[in-house]
Amino acid sequence: MTYTEMPGARVPIRMWADPATVEDGALRQLQNVATLPWIRGLAVMPDVHYGKGATVGSVIALEGAVCPAAVGVDIGCGMSAVRTSLTASDLPGDLSRLRSRIEAAIPVGRGMHGDAVDPGRLHGFPTAGWDDFWSRFGTVAEAVRFRHERAEKQMGTLGSGNHFIEVCVDTEDAVWLMLHSGSRNIGKELAEYHIGQAQKLPHNQGLVDRDLAVFVSDTPQMAAYRNDLFWAQEYARRNRAVMMALLQDVVRREFKKAKPLFEDVISCHHNYVAEERYEDMDLLVTRKGAIRAGAGELGIIPGSMGTGSYVVRGLGNAASFNSASHGAGRRMSRNAAKRRFTAADLEHQTRGVECRKDAGVVDEIPAAYKPIEQVMARQGDLVEIVAALRQVVCVKG
Repeated sequence: MTYTEMPGARVPIRMWADPATVEDGALRQLQNVATLPWIRGLAVMPDVHYGKGATVGSVIALEGAVCPAAVGVDIGCGMSAVRTSLTASDLPGDLSRLRSRIEAAIPVGRGMHGDAVDPGRLHGFPTAGWDDFWSRFGTVAEAVRFRHERAEKQMGTLGSGNHFIEVCVDTEDAVWLMLHSGSRNIGKELAEYHIGQAQKLPHNQGLVDRDLAVFVSDTPQMAAYRNDLFWAQEYARRNRAVMMALLQDVVRREFKKAKPLFEDVISCHHNYVAEERYEDMDLLVTRKGAIRAGAGELGIIPGSMGTGSYVVRGLGNAASFNSASHGAGRRMSRNAAKRRFTAADLEHQTRGVECRKDAGVVDEIPAAYKPIEQVMARQGDLVEIVAALRQVVCVKG
């Protein structure tokens, strides 16, 4: 698959999605992004859909500027996965107890730990830099510093929406652990604060969409945002690492006889900013609903709660700014899914998966998402598949 190039005001729009299948609202957003004076490139992933501010499934390369709304409010949201030494034959026929133990160990929804997780008590957890990370909380925006205790207690928690924890089996019957989460409430509040600050700046008043307000280089506002952005991205990475350690501990306890071992954890952001160089330009590359897929780099592309997921290896396609999709991508809004589907539909579409099947998660029903196989088929020049997974347990908030 190669991309389709559509004309844009300042740069062409490279689309790995079929333009005919992209909703009008998302196309308008992409055209708006292409008008930004700082833009140097725009790549669109096959899971593209309408989003707040900027399109989900877009890779925006700016020179000397960054757009906080294009990152999204869940700064650093991403995936982690690890292959275990367990096989499908090690799993019990009834997986409800395993799901319950996971939910007991890792708070979901708006929940948090009663006390902050002590990383020194987690099996083999790398604690280097932990104290330095938290000491830097005193440098983030003053408006959110009162959230310090909450941020500590939400470290190692899942959240809600499309976040999940899964136990999966690959085509060779190996058991994998996988999870999807980000920077929790502290990332959201930092994002909302900086989006508001950007929208007040004089250079943003003439933009076609106020949600595309940017910070520009060599300004105190940009320096403040970069500080908070990179701190929140690190929070998200550490949050997933703590959850994965807690999840591994659950598996160790539940499968004592099998003495499970774990390979190296694969982890990737898909809502974030990175400093990268293309065509002799130092750019700030924003991936909103996209993973980095540099040559040889491992990444994770999940489907919905009733379909498969993929571990992939990047092919280093510079036309996409070394990027690939972050998942299946929604094909209908949450409200539309709630109006159209019932809990009975959810139960049918998640048959064989130990998970919630109630009205509270109907908006996450598989039919609300694009078919993951079609999404994968459109990015064969971006990634190669390393492992195909199917979930047997799915935990949601």
